Amino acid sequence: MSKVRSAPDFMIIFATLFLLGIGIVMVYSASAIVAQKPPFSDPYFFAKRQLIFALLGITSMYITMNIDYWVWKQWAKPGFYVSIGLLILVLVIGIEVNGSKSWLGFGAFGIQPGEFAKLGVVAFLARWLSDNQKQIVLFRKGLMPALAIPLVCFALIMLQPDLGTGTVLMGTAVVMIFASGARISHFVGLGMIGVAGFIGLVLSAPYRIKRITSFLDPWSDPLNTGYQIIQSLYAIGPGGLLGLGLGQSRQKHLYLPEPYNDFIFSIVAEELGFIGGTLILLLFLLLLWRGMRTAITAPDLFGSLLALGIIGMIAIQVVINIGVVTGMFPVTGITLPFLSYGGSSLTLMLTGVGVLLNISRFSRS
Repeated sequence: MSKVRSAPDFMIIFATLFLLGIGIVMVYSASAIVAQKPPFSDPYFFAKRQLIFALLGITSMYITMNIDYWVWKQWAKPGFYVSIGLLILVLVIGIEVNGSKSWLGFGAFGIQPGEFAKLGVVAFLARWLSDNQKQIVLFRKGLMPALAIPLVCFALIMLQPDLGTGTVLMGTAVVMIFASGARISHFVGLGMIGVAGFIGLVLSAPYRIKRITSFLDPWSDPLNTGYQIIQSLYAIGPGGLLGLGLGQSRQKHLYLPEPYNDFIFSIVAEELGFIGGTLILLLFLLLLWRGMRTAITAPDLFGSLLALGIIGMIAIQVVINIGVVTGMFPVTGITLPFLSYGGSSLTLMLTGVGVLLNISRFSRS
């Protein structure tokens, strides 16, 4: 393997920082009304914290961009075990937020172990698949052990419960396993089992059933389970081509719950219109294209799978989030990468981009 570094992919940096800049502005715009009321009493409360998270994330991105990516192959196993430990710890002493025990709090500082687990699974799975590529075509010795790696974390995440994070984690793992050479026939059989299991998870929790029914017909329960989707569509609709103008959203006036978080794209569409929303989607497509190019041109299989896992994780999260806010998917509680408010998600996403950038420095031209 060549160890001669080149410059990192500029387009990945450009797309990431552009999205991050838009995100900070939109977090302020979407949160100012909520933040100026008690207990925050500061219209800049969420924007200032997001800026701090962004600076921490950019620092982490710069550091990981300059750490040769094959180092993560050595640390993948301990990192995976740490992720499992944190997921177990959050079940014991975690803080419950919106019915999900997914936070570990340390004073004013809090982290979501599920976010760390996503990156931990990607690194460990990339290592396992690159070391056992010839076995992946076998069901018992290849596919089942590969699936067991993310399933351990998925089970712990579902005990919180956090279906959104679990879905992203498993979706990313399936993409990596399929790309490593697993047989389609094996996936078809397991896919049927997976669908049955997913239906079982939905039926096991009444609130998930309500989310499905509200997704199919949100106006059947407009003041409860369908409320978020309806308010999101009320935000997107009036945006039109050019939007109402930056800061002019109506739905952020305590109509749309936490508009600076999972539903921030609704506020983007309302204030910046179709053009603003399209710009964001184009930036994500640019990031996806360059990330996939990095994965394809990586100098070894581990680097290729690691890059694929990182960009796949981002892409799956974007698709689900946009699908939710536009009423195409049921509400799952997934943030929009680089735009939504949140320290753990933002920092870990930028860390992952840093690893992706380092892989791009060794990619074949």
